[in-house]
Amino acid sequence: MGRLFGTDGVRGVANADLTAELALGLSVAAAHVLAEAGTFEGHRPRAVVGRDPRASGEFLEAAVVAGLASAGVDVLRVGVLPTPAVAYLTGALGADLGVMLSASHNAMPDNGVKFFARGGHKLADELEDRIEAVYDSHRHGEPWQRPTGSGVGRVRSYDEGFDQYVAHLIAVLPNRLDGLRIVLDEAHGAAARVSPEAFSRAGAEVITIGAEPDGLNINDGCGSTHLDKLKAAVVEHDANLGIAHDGDADRCLAVDHTGAEIDGDQILAVLALAMRERSVLRSDTVVATVMSNLGFKLALEREGLHLIQTAVGDRYVLEEMKEHGYALGGEQSGHVIVLDHATTGDGTLTGLLLAARVAETGRTLRDLAGVMERLPQVLINVPDVDRSRVRTSAELAAAVTEAERELGSTGRVLLRPSGTEPLVRVMVEAADIDQARSVAGRLADAVKSALG
Repeated sequence: MGRLFGTDGVRGVANADLTAELALGLSVAAAHVLAEAGTFEGHRPRAVVGRDPRASGEFLEAAVVAGLASAGVDVLRVGVLPTPAVAYLTGALGADLGVMLSASHNAMPDNGVKFFARGGHKLADELEDRIEAVYDSHRHGEPWQRPTGSGVGRVRSYDEGFDQYVAHLIAVLPNRLDGLRIVLDEAHGAAARVSPEAFSRAGAEVITIGAEPDGLNINDGCGSTHLDKLKAAVVEHDANLGIAHDGDADRCLAVDHTGAEIDGDQILAVLALAMRERSVLRSDTVVATVMSNLGFKLALEREGLHLIQTAVGDRYVLEEMKEHGYALGGEQSGHVIVLDHATTGDGTLTGLLLAARVAETGRTLRDLAGVMERLPQVLINVPDVDRSRVRTSAELAAAVTEAERELGSTGRVLLRPSGTEPLVRVMVEAADIDQARSVAGRLADAVKSALG
């Protein structure tokens, strides 16, 4: 069996790759692994389970809850809430485990299972590996001791989680948002109720789009992966800014009052300066990934701030932050982690803090984001290729060497296999956009040829 866990849990087409049986089995295995690790020692174990609005989340949630309860874990069902809400509630309620059912920005047919450890932190790789091993042994018939009678887990809904999470978000804000008109694109996803409520309670005038999830329309032409509707709505409503989430609301992209996109690098730059001003940017350092725009690095250097870069994936950003105590980190895609207030990327929190900076300074988001100039960067996703051979293909290595020779010191190349989908991401940065497009196109062709 190949490794089930990617960089962000277990994902696949619901009821094809990710079946009810798999979700149940993984939940049972997770309970056993955590029990063996001593997590449940001395008390009755408890888990928080949430999901995004996908139709498949309904039966997958039932499977996860059944698996946990059958393994003796009490379950609090928090319903449709963002991934960061499940992480927060896992910590706030003192639960031993959190489970989120979502495929984030992926299309509706996909779904995923993500586990959180006590405190709301992502599970360590070694625990995920152990869960896979235990799941596989159970799948092949190895018996396990099943609790009976009062030993089985109890299940109840925890509707208070909504207000508890919103109250947490509001408490984090350094100032209110009175006077701001903000358009929110909820991607017909998990934040469709939470985000408008939080922004409204913080004082903003809120206009929503993509806030009517029906189980089938999540991420469909809206949200952080499709910004055109948000850009048009911001201009139409003469809003100060727009905020876009993805399906599980762990990321945030923005739009300024002119309809121009503000990406994750720019958001990090704005928040970094705001946090330094409040003396909460520890070590004057921001953690980001190798996908960050070169302009971001140059902007931080100009402002006297430090940048540490990790492999792509918010889990690697988070690991670096936790190890060294840094307060701010994230990805160009809009995963932003403010570690003093969240254990994972939180799109609603990020949007609130960005809007708070606009309200506090009286400056436009366009002006604030102007602290950095984005160098031309082209990203091409090459689907249906063998992503496992990116680093071993001699043909591809030769193409990369030639591209780097052409770009010289004014640009860079990055090839990265997706951690969640069967594709390879080709990123090219250059001083000139036409050159970046040309080089990226040739490299994408090389990826198809070498790995197709």
